[in-house]
Amino acid sequence: MTDRLEGKTALVTGGAGALGSAIIRAFLAEGARGVMVTDLRKESLSQFSQVGPSAVDVVQRALDVTDGDAFETLAREAHERWDGLDIIVNNAGAVPPNARIHNIATEDWTRTLEVNLTGTFHGVRAATRVMRARGGSVVNVASVSALTAWPYAAPYCVAKAGVVHLTRVAALEYAKERLRINCVCPGAFPSGIHSGLPDGALDAIESRHPLGLGEPEDVVGAIVYLASEESRWTTGHALVVDGGYSLP
Repeated sequence: MTDRLEGKTALVTGGAGALGSAIIRAFLAEGARGVMVTDLRKESLSQFSQVGPSAVDVVQRALDVTDGDAFETLAREAHERWDGLDIIVNNAGAVPPNARIHNIATEDWTRTLEVNLTGTFHGVRAATRVMRARGGSVVNVASVSALTAWPYAAPYCVAKAGVVHLTRVAALEYAKERLRINCVCPGAFPSGIHSGLPDGALDAIESRHPLGLGEPEDVVGAIVYLASEESRWTTGHALVVDGGYSLP
C-alpha cells in the first residue's frame, strides 16, 4: 500500500468484471476514501459488500452506461455524498460475437458502439458537468485494438479507436479547468473478446505479445497512475499496456 489515492473519491463502471474488480481493489489499497462501484446489475457487485478498511465508503449502484442521464445522476450522488468526486474510470464494455464483417449483425455493431463508445462519452460528459469546478482525473479504458487491427472484431476496434480520440478531444477542451482525461490501451487477456475465437487464433494472438498474454493486475498500475496526482502533468495520453503487442 502506497497511498497514491489517499483521500480520493472515485466512480468506476464495469466493476463486476475481472478488470473492474482489480481496479476497485487497487483503489482501496492505494487509500481511496470513497468508491462508487457500478455495473449493469447491482447483484453482481456483492463481492464488494465487505472490502477495504471500515473507514472506506464503498457504494454499489446499478448503471447502464448507455443511459446518460442515469450516469450523470450517479456522478452527482457521489459528488454530494463525499463533498467532491475526484476520479471517474470508464471501464464498462461490451464484447460482440467474433465475426468477419460480412457476418456482423447491425444490432451487434450498434450495441458494441453504444456501450464502449457512447457509454464512455456519457462518463466523460458527466465528469465535465460534475467535476469541472475543482478538476480531477478521468481514465477511459480503451484497447490496443484501437491502435492496431484485430480480425473478427471490427465493432470493438472501431469503438475503442473512438474512445482514444474522444479522450484527446476532451483533454484539450478541459485542460484549463484542471480536468485531466487519459486512457489506457491494454493488450489481450485470455478471456473477454478473445474467448470463442477460431481454433488457433488465441495462440496466434499470444505469439504477438512478446511478454505473453496479460492479466487485469498487469493493467491496474497504469490506471492508478493516471488517476493519481503522479500524472498531474499528463492529459490526452493513450497509455499502452500490451506486453509488447504494438511493437513493430
